[in-house]
Amino acid sequence: MSLISDGIQSVRAYELPCGIWVDGRYIGSPRPVLVKWHSNHSNRLHQIYVNGRFAGVTIDSQQRQEIVQIPASFEAPVRIEVFAVEARNAHIYFSSELNVPSIGSGKVKITLLRGQNLPLGAVADIFFDNGTGQMDYENALNHERLQIWPAWQDKTGLGMATFGLGDFGYDGAAAVGFAKGSFGNGRFGFDADTIEWISPPLPAGVYKFAIKITDRTGRESISETGQVTVTPAAKPAEHLNIASFNKQTNQMILNIT
Repeated sequence: MSLISDGIQSVRAYELPCGIWVDGRYIGSPRPVLVKWHSNHSNRLHQIYVNGRFAGVTIDSQQRQEIVQIPASFEAPVRIEVFAVEARNAHIYFSSELNVPSIGSGKVKITLLRGQNLPLGAVADIFFDNGTGQMDYENALNHERLQIWPAWQDKTGLGMATFGLGDFGYDGAAAVGFAKGSFGNGRFGFDADTIEWISPPLPAGVYKFAIKITDRTGRESISETGQVTVTPAAKPAEHLNIASFNKQTNQMILNIT
């Protein structure tokens, strides 16, 4: 892993005001925040990620603060993380190394490998068990059927691309290409891409999902997932007031109004 989290403490984010009155009240700016942190890495740069996405990088090894943009959403909290990186990796995005979904709270992302073995004209539907343990194949979660090959030119196979210029039976002019798709999940030199579908927000619970693929003749194939735990994030607290602060124990009590 290229991101280093050890040795970084006290990450704090401060809302930047648009204006301040003489009595201390202020108008908050909806998107930029100032992120500060402590770090033991004196010879490395630091990257900031917001909800699992690259948001900024320091310009020298002594910098311990950065202004970044955050989503203007009041329905879910924003996750801000700081990592140390080697200088040579400063402008490389390592979002794929983070175990943080890039989707909203309470949603599930289903990923389907679009291998060349899937037939032309096939469609996919998503089902789930609604937390009961019994799959409901009568009511699909997706409102529109997922087209596996919306453009026939993307499908490779005998006589489907530039005839005779690809592997026998495949004709590779329309293939994703080596290391261009989901690496290692397709034929050698071809790989395969993926189809992603994001569910609507679901209540907290444990669910199972299934993907049904139907070809143009009506033949079906079904793949089921294992159990998926959904835990919607808590909504951010508003109107916090400090009730008391004990300097000896360093303990603060907040009131939520």
